[in-house]
Amino acid sequence: MENKLFVGNLPWAATESDIRAHFSQGGEVVSVEVMMDKFTGRPRGFAFVTMANAQAAQDAIAKTENIDFMGRPLKVNVARPREERPSFGGDRPRSGGFGGDRPRSGGFGGGDRGGFGGGGSRGGFGGGGSRGGFGGGERRSGGFGGGDRGGY
Repeated sequence: MENKLFVGNLPWAATESDIRAHFSQGGEVVSVEVMMDKFTGRPRGFAFVTMANAQAAQDAIAKTENIDFMGRPLKVNVARPREERPSFGGDRPRSGGFGGDRPRSGGFGGGDRGGFGGGGSRGGFGGGGSRGGFGGGERRSGGFGGGDRGGY
């Protein structure tokens, strides 16, 4: 992978063909990948350029690093492999929030602790349970949903 280059500080207006033409002064360009933002669809300001061989990549770095390209000095390096990033919460399963994925999670989607989505033994907006809340309850706790202790 010593022939794949990371190109940073690209102007958003730069197209794949602009980048290909600029880097061809170092040798044959095999491919250009302009990274796009997945939410906005706009360029993120960097790209990966794959050169034909390691020598062409070194020549391209020498001829383009810190050189003005469409009004901006480029940052060009040999691309490194993507590092493994930890997922949220390590290896523990996520729970709660909108629906949870464990039996006791609650949150918006249910579980045995109630929440907006109902179910559970602890009431909440969604009803049920012995501890009341907006969604009802049995005789003991009340809350907005009733029970023998009042509420709304």
